[in-house]
Amino acid sequence: MTIPRTSLDRAADLRDEPDVLDRLRAESSTTVIAVRDGRVRIARDGTATLLRVTASEVDDATWALLGRDREGAAVLLAALPPEEGSIDTAPDETWLGLRDLGGRLDDAETELLIEALALGGWLRDAPFCPACGGGTVLRQAGWSRRCLECGREHFPRTDPAVIVAVESADGERLLLGANANWGGRMYSCFAGFTEAGESLESTVHRELEEESGVRLASLRYVSSQPWPFPRSLMLGFRAVAVDEGAARPDGEEIIDVRWFTREEIGSALAGDGPVGLPGPASIARALIAGWYEERT
Repeated sequence: MTIPRTSLDRAADLRDEPDVLDRLRAESSTTVIAVRDGRVRIARDGTATLLRVTASEVDDATWALLGRDREGAAVLLAALPPEEGSIDTAPDETWLGLRDLGGRLDDAETELLIEALALGGWLRDAPFCPACGGGTVLRQAGWSRRCLECGREHFPRTDPAVIVAVESADGERLLLGANANWGGRMYSCFAGFTEAGESLESTVHRELEEESGVRLASLRYVSSQPWPFPRSLMLGFRAVAVDEGAARPDGEEIIDVRWFTREEIGSALAGDGPVGLPGPASIARALIAGWYEERT
């Protein structure tokens, strides 16, 4: 999945307005996306639409401004404590996360969901100053914190990570790996976090050699995807292996690596095996599908 240029106005011009959240919560046109434990409220009927609520329906939340919708109305985030905070849930509603939704939302809804989950996670997990441990106060409509002890300003953190689809020199086979956490049930692209002082390109070469023993002859950037687990920006690449025979798992994080033919990838994308692939909400799936579709 590749999210196009933003369709949501994040309304940065409003963030420094005094008492902006109180004002917007009082406006009848304002809608709220409620987040709890990395999940949002969804209709059970399969329509896969984010359910908005009004500010008056939510108690005990930490509030932030997500932006303006296509009609110009404000959209707020209500970050609820785990299994606390009162919000009525009708019998035809449920709470689901990004992985559970599996790409069923449209691009605009997905963008809003990811923003809500990422910001909500930071609001929940970072109430104290990482420098001195002091308490903080929220500023900029939920987009920054100021330490009450040392005065430092803190902002939501984003960690860059690479994810790479590696193909054979002739372009007819794709190398995928099975992560130990999946028990060999699913194969995906290779991925890893960028370390301090490391470029994205260096990260790609290092991760591939560490996890699969493969060195790369060429590398090109494809697209990116924000991924709020917990706060990543996934940067997708395509690469070509130098020596296909060098592929081997590291035996710790990756328990198996396999070269798949285009026919096998097509079958797996259709859900017919020989292995499981990542869900449609992920950039990994988009990289695999992009490789498969370019010559079919």
